[in-house]
Amino acid sequence: MKRREFIEKTAASTALLSLGLSLSSFESNDIKHLTVLHTNDVHSHIDPFPADDPRNANKGGVSRRAALIETIRQENPNVLLLDAGDIFQGTPYFNYYGGELEFKLMSMMKYDASTIGNHDFDNGLDGLYAQMPHAKFEFINSNYDFKNTVMNGLVKPYKIFNKNGIKVGVFGLGIELDGLVDKKMYQETVYNDPVEIAQDMTQLLKKEEKCDLVICLSHLGYKYRDEESKISDLKLAELTQDIDLIIGGHTHTFLDKPTIVKNKAGENVLVNQVGCYGINLGRIDFYFDKNKAHTNQGRSIIV
Repeated sequence: MKRREFIEKTAASTALLSLGLSLSSFESNDIKHLTVLHTNDVHSHIDPFPADDPRNANKGGVSRRAALIETIRQENPNVLLLDAGDIFQGTPYFNYYGGELEFKLMSMMKYDASTIGNHDFDNGLDGLYAQMPHAKFEFINSNYDFKNTVMNGLVKPYKIFNKNGIKVGVFGLGIELDGLVDKKMYQETVYNDPVEIAQDMTQLLKKEEKCDLVICLSHLGYKYRDEESKISDLKLAELTQDIDLIIGGHTHTFLDKPTIVKNKAGENVLVNQVGCYGINLGRIDFYFDKNKAHTNQGRSIIV
């Protein structure tokens, strides 16, 4: 038993030291652990892919994702579950139910927040509005102005979550709709520059609200060949400061772990995206010391 206890303690100590932490500081409750789980571009994929699918055999599925999320919550109760948009469109479930099933299932999984993707306009603003009562989670977007639409007041520019004393500010950014979505679908929704809005949001969340962690839920896309004409997540990270994590969508980019980008102040920004169709669940663990400085580990989990 002594040998077993020694091995277990050594293994735990080694794991923590790899994060720049010590066993003694963890045991004295100086370290606070936050787990951020995230999805993007699920596109109404409720069922897992069939066994004979040529690319994604037996992957995905809401029931499996729900079980995985619940297991992680049992390991650490301090979890934020987020989505980066394009919940709608891609299977007959959306064509038949119009998004009701997607919102109800996300609510059952206890998502905390989602931003809005371009395909979430596919039944128009009235179609999105009709499904909002089924969503028991927040919709967050900072650069779409809905004031002259039925969605006015239903989408928040940001939300602050408190997890075990860790203050997390989340804001959202959406892609330019003109040329991508039929005008009659988004009507009088006004698109504002995401970089300018991000700077306003980070000033508010980091400087004024004193958030310990600032997360951007983005549906801008991970990277583009022509970075001058389109703002991507990588470009957004470079041009701004005080964003700690960008959770992205739109480009269906599969990343095994977050990309690290230097912001305009020379500090690290994590940029992550986990592909599409609910095949993967993103997981990023943050460990905060008593001074609220943090280290992190990130990976993509196959569902």
